[in-house]
Amino acid sequence: MQRLTSTLDFHAQALTLRAERQRLIAGNIANADTPGFVARDMDFAKALREATGGTQAVPGQMAVTSAGHMDVSAGARSDNELLYATGPQDSLDRNTVDLDRERAAFAENAVKYEATLRFINGHMRTLTEAMKNHNGG
Repeated sequence: MQRLTSTLDFHAQALTLRAERQRLIAGNIANADTPGFVARDMDFAKALREATGGTQAVPGQMAVTSAGHMDVSAGARSDNELLYATGPQDSLDRNTVDLDRERAAFAENAVKYEATLRFINGHMRTLTEAMKNHNGG
């Protein structure tokens, strides 16, 4: 049972962090024409390791050392944890948003968010089927 909950907790944290990263990228895109705006992003792998309390982001191998590690609000990153994006070229208005990079990051993150959702749904469907077969047999 512990393995099941740790796997689902891991993917729930990943989903929360993906949503937070999507919000950051959307904010960057929305401010593409704002003079002086500096694009922000997060180190997803590092954030996931911190959120799950492990040194390695592997389902079933994470160490939960605090009840707050699995808190849904743990996905929000503080300003000092966010990274600044620098563009390949300086713009005249000092805006660092590169729309091509942001759109690509948005699409990639959306695909990974959807994959995580599908994994959770598939896992729950398998678990439900296993319980039905156990009760009916």
